[in-house]
Amino acid sequence: MSELVAVTGAEGFIGSHLVEALVRRGHRVRAMVLYNSFGSWGWLDRLDADVLAQVEVQPGDVRDPASTRALVERAEVVYHLAALIAIPYSYQAPRSYVETNVVGTLNVLEAVRACGTPRLVHTSTSETYGTALTVPIGEAHPLQAQSPYAATKVAADKLVESYHLSFGVPAVTLRPFNTFGPRQSARAVIPTIISQLAAGSREISLGALDPTRDFTFVTDTANAFVAVGTAPASAVLGEVFNAGTGVEVSIGELATDIVRLMDADAVVTEDVRRRRPKDSEVMRLVCDAGRLRERTGWSQAFDRDAGLRQTIEWFRDPTNLAAYRPGRYEQ
Repeated sequence: MSELVAVTGAEGFIGSHLVEALVRRGHRVRAMVLYNSFGSWGWLDRLDADVLAQVEVQPGDVRDPASTRALVERAEVVYHLAALIAIPYSYQAPRSYVETNVVGTLNVLEAVRACGTPRLVHTSTSETYGTALTVPIGEAHPLQAQSPYAATKVAADKLVESYHLSFGVPAVTLRPFNTFGPRQSARAVIPTIISQLAAGSREISLGALDPTRDFTFVTDTANAFVAVGTAPASAVLGEVFNAGTGVEVSIGELATDIVRLMDADAVVTEDVRRRRPKDSEVMRLVCDAGRLRERTGWSQAFDRDAGLRQTIEWFRDPTNLAAYRPGRYEQ
């Protein structure tokens, strides 16, 4: 019988791609989706029928210890991706981020500990590093929480570290840098640019254009999760691994590249209303993923242009674009 793995946050952008990758590798997947009255499974609703046939969907909430324990039972690996991730909203509702990102992670850790799960893969974020003090950023770089969101992820990462050291919980942390691709939230910068151009806009309005980011196509990020979830235990447990390309680009340059790839006639402008609060903007992120490559054999399959072309094609499909409500993503 194929190995059973569990995924929290399975209905989301990266989570749904990870579910696909795991099924294609022959795993049975138990997928937690946040319960809602619409009966929606998020992006899992868009997966091919042959993929969904191998997925046991479990509506639940990582904030609830009982549903979290039910998810973890008998799983060989738990991939914990459930989180609130929108940085701007974390300034408005920070307590909700603590409850989901910190308390939710605590519930996952307690379930894994009680069930004797052989491996937990916890999701961090490059935002925990803040603006780079040295580049490229390795795992030893200091953690600097420059937003309430980042603070909750630092706290969750440290909980995972403490449970490994205190209780021997077999955990590994993956710290992806900026991921992009089909199904990403319209709040994210790349879908924002693509959707404005697809709507015929001749002026692309963004926040700060100077910050740099390291963008990884979502297929490569999903494969990084699989890599740390399947590598020999001695190579990964108790460790933190960055996942990224090692190539940085400014937001302004990125927007110009997308305009070129979409063969559009548009200018890129900066809108101060879209900027982060003063002193909280992370100005530079560029990844050193050497440890991940050395310990697991992971490698990047898509360069940025190849990933952007696939993303543009996906967002240009009216069926996919209809899943978004652009007017609700102005902040």
